[in-house]
Amino acid sequence: MSKNVAEQLVEMLVEVGVKRVYAVTGDSLNYFNDAVRRNGKIKWIHVRNEEAGAFAAAAEAELDGIACCAGSCGPGHVHLINGLYDAHRSHVPVIAIASTIPTNEFGMDFFQETNTIKLFDDCSYYNQVATTAAQVPRMFQTALQHAIHKKGVAVFGLPGDVAELEAVESVTSMQLFNNKPVIRPSDLELNDLSALLNSEKKIMLYCGIGAAEAHDEVVALAAKLKAPVGFSFRGKMGIQYDNPYEVGMTGLLGQPSGYHAMHEADVVLLLGTDFPYVNFMPEKNKIVQIDEKPERLGRRAKLTMGLCGNITDSIKALLPLLEEKKDENFLKSQLEFYQKVKERQQVYVNDQGEENKIQPEFVAETLNRLAANDAIFTVDTGMCCVWGARFIDGTGKRKMLGSFNHGSMANAMPMAIGAALAHPEKQVIALCGDGGLSMLLGDLATIKQYNLPVKLIVFNNRALGMVKLEMEVDGLPDNETDMINPDFALVARAMGFKGITVAKPEEVETAISYALNEDGPVLLNVMTNPNALAMPPKIEWAQIKGMTESMAKLMLGGKMSEVMDTIKSNYKHLGEVL
Repeated sequence: MSKNVAEQLVEMLVEVGVKRVYAVTGDSLNYFNDAVRRNGKIKWIHVRNEEAGAFAAAAEAELDGIACCAGSCGPGHVHLINGLYDAHRSHVPVIAIASTIPTNEFGMDFFQETNTIKLFDDCSYYNQVATTAAQVPRMFQTALQHAIHKKGVAVFGLPGDVAELEAVESVTSMQLFNNKPVIRPSDLELNDLSALLNSEKKIMLYCGIGAAEAHDEVVALAAKLKAPVGFSFRGKMGIQYDNPYEVGMTGLLGQPSGYHAMHEADVVLLLGTDFPYVNFMPEKNKIVQIDEKPERLGRRAKLTMGLCGNITDSIKALLPLLEEKKDENFLKSQLEFYQKVKERQQVYVNDQGEENKIQPEFVAETLNRLAANDAIFTVDTGMCCVWGARFIDGTGKRKMLGSFNHGSMANAMPMAIGAALAHPEKQVIALCGDGGLSMLLGDLATIKQYNLPVKLIVFNNRALGMVKLEMEVDGLPDNETDMINPDFALVARAMGFKGITVAKPEEVETAISYALNEDGPVLLNVMTNPNALAMPPKIEWAQIKGMTESMAKLMLGGKMSEVMDTIKSNYKHLGEVL
């Protein structure tokens, strides 16, 4: 019996390991939807917004290597855009099927017409529209190869009328070539690098997501060089655990220890990181960068050397060329400083806050302590990223997902949907901001529809907290950052699952423990302190001056109570400034 194009596409998706399609069905997608139903090996996940579907697919792809989402013509395409940007910038393989209007209506300003080539070009490695059945298998195989090997988004445009055509067998290869080549610098480059590292005394390693699979190699390299190890947020879960040389993060979310080690070193070795904040990079020491993508070399800092290589392969080839260092003074001083930073961090945890002003650091630390050793965390952009970065520890089995490159609000809840569907055996915990959750609130219904045991921890500070801080350090009084929120616990109950408001610090541990042990989904609406600040590891005079100016403007504007609350909530920061 002959099959149609839609059935052919579904068979190809099954072949490469796709388990789900995240989509809102609709006219031009209907034949594809029906093919998914009849095949039975892929589950159609009915999200409420295609943006949520794209975020969910991005999470699944990061965890398992491939995922798929879809959007029907016009608005369905536009809704996909934000989640696809996130997936593409995070370098995770996502296939997006963009069904379109009938081919005979192209270019006629037809109902719901969009130009998918223009629309998706900036957030994909492959982006084409098939207009004949013969094109489909070859184009789709090419799309899959681009997504998996380039690590990003591939968009396949599928007109509704093409989907129902009789399928044509491809005249070219149809299998997926899932290669894993060895990539490392040349012998000459490795010799030059080893000569540099052997000649310098103080070396620091800074690792990104590209080094996440090279944990053991990084630790062995640090041991030989007596080098402290810092990491980016995306690199944290893969590098921090069982690492006696780690000194934390730097950057906006990091700790002073990571920043200090990077600036005190003679040589900083950047491993698999495209860390974007150049103002946190050292300027006076030697910097060497190793990355699989040579186009990234040197775009964040002035390099002494820039080398192309997979981090695992490169370190394995480098280690035999290195002399083991005997002097541990630099390493010991950085580890001692890191210990002091961690002790100071406990001040934030010990100050639990008060009713309706629970300290978010205390909430995050409690969550870290009670969560499973192999939990999957998702974090909203903003203050939730700060609390996740500083208080959720890597164990070697935990995962942390977020919009770390694109920086979108609203990602934590839909990413938790993708994570929970892909790994029902794992604890999935979303650290949600009230602003982020509000954006895609409707997809709480998706959690209920599939009865996903997601735990949503809402850090409800009634404000766009990070934006508020940004305005204040620039000397601006915060304006239109406050939020009048619904009762999120009541919203969860209206959606059909358990919602609990936590207003007092003494309720936090019991509530989190209850949520984590409950079989189904639970939303904890935690009333956190709206005036809690997240101080960066590098504090400049301009920031202090800006905060002072903004507080003065608030007082002159009659907001004296807000000023006093901010001061009282953050007296513990004074030790970092003075």
